[in-house]
Amino acid sequence: MSEETKIEEEQEKDEQFKDPNWLRKEIFSWIQTIVVAFLIAFVVNNYVIVNATVPTGSMEPAIRPKDRIMANRWSYFKKSPQRGDIVVFPFPDEPEVLYVKRIIGLPGETVAIYDGKVFINDSELILSEPYLNEPMRGTFGPYEIPQGSYFMLGDNRNYSKDSRDWNTSFVKEEDIIGKVFLKYFPRIQWMANHVNYTS
Repeated sequence: MSEETKIEEEQEKDEQFKDPNWLRKEIFSWIQTIVVAFLIAFVVNNYVIVNATVPTGSMEPAIRPKDRIMANRWSYFKKSPQRGDIVVFPFPDEPEVLYVKRIIGLPGETVAIYDGKVFINDSELILSEPYLNEPMRGTFGPYEIPQGSYFMLGDNRNYSKDSRDWNTSFVKEEDIIGKVFLKYFPRIQWMANHVNYTS
C-alpha cells in the first residue's frame, strides 16, 4: 500500500469521527442489515420452505427422532402430490400439530393391507416399499379415498399412528404444506420419494 493511500484512508477516518452523527449512522446501518436478514428468513420460512424437527420415530429409518428436515412449499404449485412423497401436513384430528408421513393412496383409489402387504385398487401386485425397516404386520382396510384426499402411512409401520388409526383417515390436498426434500441435521441427506409394484 502506497503512502498516499495510507494518508487518504487516515483522512477519511478523521473525517468520519469528526462527523457528530457517525455513530448513529453506523448503528442504523447495522439495524438495516439485521432487519433485511430477518425479513428474508421470515419470507423463506413462511412462504418457501418448512423447517421442522421430527419428534418421533414413526418415519424411521428415513427420518429418525430429532432429525431436522426441510420441505418445499412450492412442490405442488403445478403438479399434484405423488405416491411415495414424504410430506408435511396438519394432523387431521388435531390441526395445530404438524405431521410428517408418506403418501401411499391417491385420490379415488382403494387401499387394502393384507398380512402387511399393500394393494391398490384390488390389484394383485404388491406395493414395493424398499424404505421400510421391517415387514408390516396386520390387515387393514380397505380404505376408499375421497377425491382430493390422500392416504398416509409412516415408514415405521408397526409403530406409526397414521391413516389406519386416525378418526379422520385422509389428508386433503389443500392441507399438504410441502414435500420433504432434505434432512440437514445431524447430517445432510437428500430424501428419496419413490414406490413401485412387484408381483
